[in-house]
Amino acid sequence: MPDRIAYIFFETPVGTCGIAWSATGIAGVQLPEASEEKTRARLLRRFPSAVIEEPGSDVSAAIVAIRALLSGEPADLAFIGLDESGLGDFDRRVYAIARTVPPGETLTYSEIAKRLGDPNAARAVGRSLGANPWPIVVPCHRVLGADGKVGGFSAHGGAETKIRMLGIEKARTDDRPALFEDLPLAIKPRR
Repeated sequence: MPDRIAYIFFETPVGTCGIAWSATGIAGVQLPEASEEKTRARLLRRFPSAVIEEPGSDVSAAIVAIRALLSGEPADLAFIGLDESGLGDFDRRVYAIARTVPPGETLTYSEIAKRLGDPNAARAVGRSLGANPWPIVVPCHRVLGADGKVGGFSAHGGAETKIRMLGIEKARTDDRPALFEDLPLAIKPRR
């Protein structure tokens, strides 16, 4: 872990989030817990020596993009630099693949394992994503179980939160048409 970590909390459409950073990049992101106090406590458990600080331009840009994505805009978070100190090679590779999944799309744990060159590593991929220090920036919510099953999610609310985030992004989790998708243009509801 880097020597100096700073953090700040910010409001989003899904609740109060936290972000911690070092000179190297974003060290962690905290999604909302059951209360703002619990969100603060969880982030500070991860970074006990962190100091609250106003963010610089890189972190401010990351916050703007996270807010946009959680508002339903198709924001690309790939520009956000991460502090990967302390990560093993496997986790780095899993997170790099997960970051390639755009908003509104999904992969399975098995598909990531295959991209890693080890089709039998789906469970290890799941464990890695379960320990993801940067949820939303490394979009582990876009990774599903076999046959489109939601799978787990380590953020507060578990699978319900994962489904909510996928819904915000208008992600498809199966091949079934969305409501009104098959209707002729003349009878589709106005949006």
